[in-house]
Formats: sequence, C-alpha cells, structure tokens
Amino acid sequence: MRAEDFIQHKRPHWERLDALLSRSAAGLATLSADEIYELGRLYRQASSDLALARRDFPRHQVSSYLNTLVARGHAAIYREDAGGFASFLAFFSQTFPRTFRETWLFSLAAFLMFFIPALIAFVLTFRDPTFGPALMPGAEYVIAQIQAGTEWWQTINTDGRSLSSAEIMTNNIGVAFRAFAGGVTFGIYTLIVLVSNGLMLGVVAGAAQRFDFADNLWGFISAHGVIELSVIFIAGGAGLQLGWALIHPGLFTRRAALVLATRRALRLILGCVPLLMIAGLIEAFISPSPLPLAVKLVVALGSGVGLGVYLLGFRAQERS
Repeated sequence: MRAEDFIQHKRPHWERLDALLSRSAAGLATLSADEIYELGRLYRQASSDLALARRDFPRHQVSSYLNTLVARGHAAIYREDAGGFASFLAFFSQTFPRTFRETWLFSLAAFLMFFIPALIAFVLTFRDPTFGPALMPGAEYVIAQIQAGTEWWQTINTDGRSLSSAEIMTNNIGVAFRAFAGGVTFGIYTLIVLVSNGLMLGVVAGAAQRFDFADNLWGFISAHGVIELSVIFIAGGAGLQLGWALIHPGLFTRRAALVLATRRALRLILGCVPLLMIAGLIEAFISPSPLPLAVKLVVALGSGVGLGVYLLGFRAQERS
C-alpha cells in the first residue's frame, strides 16, 4: 500500500479524532459518554495506524502527524482536568447532572441491589422478627427498642445537634465512598455495601410495621431519606461503573477503561458530597424534631422534587 492510499483511507478517522481532541481541550467532561467511547476507539485505531506508518512509511510526514495525534489522545485520556471557580460552577450546574443522566442505568442497578434485599428483609422480619438477627448485625437490640416504642433518634439532643450533624455527614459520606471504592473489586464490595444496607433498612422497617411503630420510624426517616438514599444509589452506581470497566473494557485496554470510568465515577462522587451534607443537616435538625409528620413529608417531597429538577432539569439548557 502506498502512503497516499493509506492516508486517503484513514484520513476521516484521524480528522474525527482530531475534532474530538480539540473539543476536549477543557477536559473530557465536555464530551458525552458516547463521544468518550468514540474517542477511545479512534485513539486505539490511530495507535495501530502509527505503528503501521512507522514500519512502512518511516520517513513520510504521516508518521510525524500520527505521532502527534496519538500523543494528544494519550494526554486527553490520562491527564487531570484544570480547576478554577468557573470550572467549579460548571461542574455543579452542568457536568454532574449530565454525568448522572449518561450513567443512570448504573444507579438504577444500584437501587435494585438495595431495594430487592430490603423488600425481602422487610417481609421476613414483618412475618417473624426472629429472622432479623440473621439479616442484620445487632438486630436484637434495634428490634427490642422498636418493640418498646423507644425513639432512639431522640438522643440527638438540642445541645449536641451540631456535632451530631457532622457525625451523620461523616457516616453517610463513608457509606457512599465505600460503595464507590468497592468498584475496584470488580463491583463485588459495592454489591455487599448495597445489599447489607438494604437488609438493614428492611429489617428495621419490617419490625416497625410489625409492632405498630411505622409512623414513628417514617416520621424520622422521611425528611432526609430521599436525598440520602438517592446519593447512596448514585455512589453505588459509580462503583458499579468501575467494576464494569474491569469486567468488560470493550475496545479499550483494561487500564484505559478503568481510567475513563474512574473519571466519570469521581464526578458523581464529588457531586454527591454537598447533597450528603444537606441530608446530614436535615437528619440532625429536622428529622428528630417534634415537627408534625405532614411537615416532614413536605420536606421529603420538596427535596425529592428539587433533586429531580437538579439532576434532570438542565437538559433543555444543554440543547439550546
């Protein structure tokens, strides 16, 4: 094959890769998930073309061109994105919501991994509370508290609520981070985190329903639970993305697939941190308060609608 024929055949792919690299100059976050996948595919092809050009046309300028193109592709995939206040605003107003929409199936999978065990634990515990200890460590104490009608969350007293808020936020962030980081175990530990937390909620809810304590429990959980659980599902979805990249890297090398998946997953985790802070404040100050259940349900509804608008409401802006 002559160099001219080689160039004519491959030029459209190189030009497309060049266009994607130019668009990603501000970071891969400017590309959609499909475009990032296309970028990786074209980068792999260009790397193969470079090897062929070096072998067959070592003195032709196409070798120099491809060397530059492949170097740009490598830098785009493995670099760290620039920061700045403008990037901070763009991240929370556009990048985080868009990343969620592009990867929502992973969050849905995380939700199912949580919800199905929770439902099973709820049914088993409701029918026979002695199942609780087999499903949740320390269930005997919690079920005894519920059976006695003890609202243990009232230990968050007025004087200690600021400290409790910090502790709650730290705990929630820890759960979300474990669900995310567990992805490097091919998603196995992420699955364990989601299933175990689902079982815990199911046991508590089942016992509360069995001993006529449900109104008390949901009066505490409802206000902060919408945001808190949503964030856990998003973080779990981020972890599942890492696991899937290791299991099925596609056209990428496993390392490149993990790097790209980690970038997307980290965007989700960073976006979740302020949401968990909000949930922690609600859990410390509103959830254990003597406010009527109706008020707490309004808070739950408002937070759910607000979160939905935030994650889904920028689509029109992106299309304009």
